[in-house]
Amino acid sequence: MKIKPVILSLLVTCSLCFGFALDDDPIAKIIQNLEEWLEKRPQEKVYLHLDKPYYAVGDTLWYKAYVTVGEEHRLSALSGILNVELINDKDSVRRRERISLNSGLGWGEFVLSDSLLESGSYRIRAYTNWMRNAGESYFFDKTITIGNAMSNKVFTNTTYSYSTTSGQQRVNAVINYREFDGSPFANREVAYRAEAGGRVLAKGKGTTDGEGNLKISFEPKLTGPLKAGNLVTTITIDNKEKITKSIPLKAVSDAVDVQFFPESGYLVSSLTSKVAFKATGADGLGKDVKGVVKDAQGNTVANFAAERLGMGAFTFTPAAGKTYKATITFADGSTKDVPLPDARPSGYVLSINNSNPAVLVFKITSARVTEQNLIFIVQSGGKVRYAAKPKGADTAFTAVIPKTRLTSGITQFTLFSGTGEPLNERLAFIQKADDLKIKVTSSKEAYATREKITLNIDGRFSADSAGVSNLSMSVIDESKVKVDEDEENSIFANMLLTSDLKGYVEKPNYYFHDVSDKTRADLDLLMLTQGYSRFEWKQILAGNYGPMIYKPEQTIDVAGTVTQSKKPVAGAKVMLFNNTGGRLFMIDTVADANGRFMFKGLVFTDSLKFMVQARTPKGKKYVDVALDENATRQGVTINKNKGDVSINNDGDMMGYLRQSTAYFNEKVKYGMATRNNMLAEVKITSRKEPVVKHSSNLNGAGNADQVLTAKDLQACSTLEQCLQGRLVGVMFRNGIPYSTRGDGQMTVLVDGMEQGEDALRNVTPFDVETIEVLRSGSKTAIYGFRGGNGLILITTKRGDGGIKSSYVGNPPGVIMYTPLGYYVARTFYSPRYDVPSKNSSMADMRSTVYWNPNIYCDGKKTTEVSYFNADGKGTYRVMVEGIDDAGHIGRQVYLYKVQ
Repeated sequence: MKIKPVILSLLVTCSLCFGFALDDDPIAKIIQNLEEWLEKRPQEKVYLHLDKPYYAVGDTLWYKAYVTVGEEHRLSALSGILNVELINDKDSVRRRERISLNSGLGWGEFVLSDSLLESGSYRIRAYTNWMRNAGESYFFDKTITIGNAMSNKVFTNTTYSYSTTSGQQRVNAVINYREFDGSPFANREVAYRAEAGGRVLAKGKGTTDGEGNLKISFEPKLTGPLKAGNLVTTITIDNKEKITKSIPLKAVSDAVDVQFFPESGYLVSSLTSKVAFKATGADGLGKDVKGVVKDAQGNTVANFAAERLGMGAFTFTPAAGKTYKATITFADGSTKDVPLPDARPSGYVLSINNSNPAVLVFKITSARVTEQNLIFIVQSGGKVRYAAKPKGADTAFTAVIPKTRLTSGITQFTLFSGTGEPLNERLAFIQKADDLKIKVTSSKEAYATREKITLNIDGRFSADSAGVSNLSMSVIDESKVKVDEDEENSIFANMLLTSDLKGYVEKPNYYFHDVSDKTRADLDLLMLTQGYSRFEWKQILAGNYGPMIYKPEQTIDVAGTVTQSKKPVAGAKVMLFNNTGGRLFMIDTVADANGRFMFKGLVFTDSLKFMVQARTPKGKKYVDVALDENATRQGVTINKNKGDVSINNDGDMMGYLRQSTAYFNEKVKYGMATRNNMLAEVKITSRKEPVVKHSSNLNGAGNADQVLTAKDLQACSTLEQCLQGRLVGVMFRNGIPYSTRGDGQMTVLVDGMEQGEDALRNVTPFDVETIEVLRSGSKTAIYGFRGGNGLILITTKRGDGGIKSSYVGNPPGVIMYTPLGYYVARTFYSPRYDVPSKNSSMADMRSTVYWNPNIYCDGKKTTEVSYFNADGKGTYRVMVEGIDDAGHIGRQVYLYKVQ
């Protein structure tokens, strides 16, 4: 290849600053399209700093949100609202909070109450409305484990293995059942079923042995790959009580998928190429493999072995006309042949050497190609960092790029033809010392329990930097909360790595918490095997950026359309009002020519019930009102982080669960916490029958086994929370009522209409007049098969007791609306041991010793943060993360002793 000197490419890069005639310079066209894309679709990212890596029911999950925009990670002013969700292992949203953002910053918490959550793997998902345009790849999505020892009577440990019988794959499971104190549930009957995708794969019964172990073996007989499943077991314990446990079924075989990735996209005959590979198990985790590459004549041309998490690479030169296969050896000694991608007779190979911390070297080689003008683009975050125009054929083109010209994070290298067609692509990760330097210092290295500690916090980009930074800080007792740094949540791993990659990244913080030549090499393997999610070149070059359906949300707005006979009502009069607590709130507006209306800038906390009323300009009420809200609520897809789902939520966390339960009981003892599910029965202290109006009860109004009225529903924010522990013979799992008599799901009727599983989450307690529970056969018989497991009848308020519910229809021109308000985070409770307290004798067993989501550093002097240690002795871990006003992100871990 006749190549102009490397300096030409550098001059080309410099000339970009002065622009090009679009018709004459394809590089300028690419730059212009990227700039248009960035202008029209500025990309937001969100990161949540969590106070600790896992939790127990009864804990509070504290979080700080950082929302940035653009390739420089500047705090975003684009969005003023952040949606934060807690999603269970059935992909159902169990909590949703709407956080107000101030210059990209906000914070909140989830109270993990014992009444509403079961143990298991949960996801924390966060996103702005604007981020939905780019898809879920940019959402913050973290899988965490929440254990439960309060209402949990049975604890399990599960081990899976796999085998093949007569060509059929078998799943073998050993489940150990134990009490909280570690005693085994020996010789107990267990019924089980394996289910996935709404199908029952297998079911059966068994008995535990003397150690509490149950052995299960079944053939899954799936027609396709397993996406998500559970092994649901019901064990009979004392007094014939049945306890159901749901154990994640992450895989139904020990099959390992091995894929090969030539460095620049494909192999070319006679050109030496690096080939990366990734071996992934059915559980989503990387697997160790090794092997050899042979040609069709059996000659070995390369050897390979996984370096880390199933990833590795080897180099070889494919010969013209030859095919190759890899013989892979797995951990159990079995082997498998996998063909390598066929080599093309001609083309280009793009290779990169990223091992030098100061510079990056790239090389383009070619074979049997016609001479043509080429375009080489290096971009990160949509900004072109380097450009060159190689020209010629059959030789190499090499250049060196100083990393000072690149930004930290993923950089994309693309070789185009002269007509703009992408030919080769390679990703590289740039790690530079351009992070926010956070320093944590204290006056001494060891402290006493309950001693006051003052930490000095400083956050600045460089010693002479005066920029301001905003930080968040958590302090945990490592004797109670064990931390694996590789699996930790990290602002670096999220902002720079996982938010720009497709799919699941295993242990992402491994690449950042202790950077070395080894971690850099492993990170380069990740770049070779993981897909890029930022954009598709063909769309960018065609100027096809796609529609922007979702608008940035700055405030809570109520918008909709007024129609009459499906035609817009121009100038319609629209009123929004609420009278919760006897206080009337009312505003009005006028619809435009298209019948559109909007109430902007509403500020309220929690969820309020609003009524929207519309009339024609002449006051006629027979119109239809349609609201935009919830028309396109973000759906929940299958968890992409399947590899992080914990199989043994109970067993792996027993130490933490014991101390967490002891601390919760201590708080209950001193009146600092309450249980929501302690009532085993409702004791009737008065013979006066509750008044039941408008009931749809086929037995007659009030003729039920138990009745609750509106007065019983005033101290809770959601209906499912109101009912937990208050209904005799009813237990709740994931907000769904089940009969304790037969463990069957109960039917829920609202004003006579049968509802789905989300009924108790969708009905607001304010709207309910009465709740009737039918359990006995004499009460349920009239409902036929619907009453087999009992019924819960909900009657909503009417004109004589409140606003008529939307479940039974609204008056003409009226619609009920319950938007989610802003969540106002509480202040983290931190005891003061220098002040006499009535609870000074209470044992202080906090695992999160301190949480502060809003630490401000002015870049001139350190910021002091003070708190008191708990009673735990050992190592306390201080973790500070944050960002400055220039977009530099930082993280620092500081350890000290408590004796």
